[in-house]
Amino acid sequence: MSERGGLPLAAAVSAANTVDAAMLLPLVDSVPPVSGRRGRPRRRPDRLHADKAYDHKRLRGEVRRRGISVRIARKNVESSTRLGRHRWVIERTMSWLMRYRRLVRRYDRVATHFTGFVTLACALICHRRLTKITS
Repeated sequence: MSERGGLPLAAAVSAANTVDAAMLLPLVDSVPPVSGRRGRPRRRPDRLHADKAYDHKRLRGEVRRRGISVRIARKNVESSTRLGRHRWVIERTMSWLMRYRRLVRRYDRVATHFTGFVTLACALICHRRLTKITS
């Protein structure tokens, strides 16, 4: 899961034969609070953009119940081309992750080790982007 600019907010590792939609709610719940302004820190994003793979009535309801507006392309109704302007952000984030050779070819058999390397790669991406912005 990434924010609008492409910085990774949360990452999760699952088995290769797991449906992507099954990981949506754990990812939304794992986003840490955002501080900065006075008052209660924000826990959830304002909007969620996703492709047709996440078009399930139960998922839409659960995401809306968390106070997030949903923009998911509907199967057999909408074309995916309108989501392209939002989807390229996550595709770019995935290509940033694929720069790390250890993630492209999974050398580790233990999932916790691989999750650690994914988390480290996300931290490095955020560090590089944020130091580039501030300098």
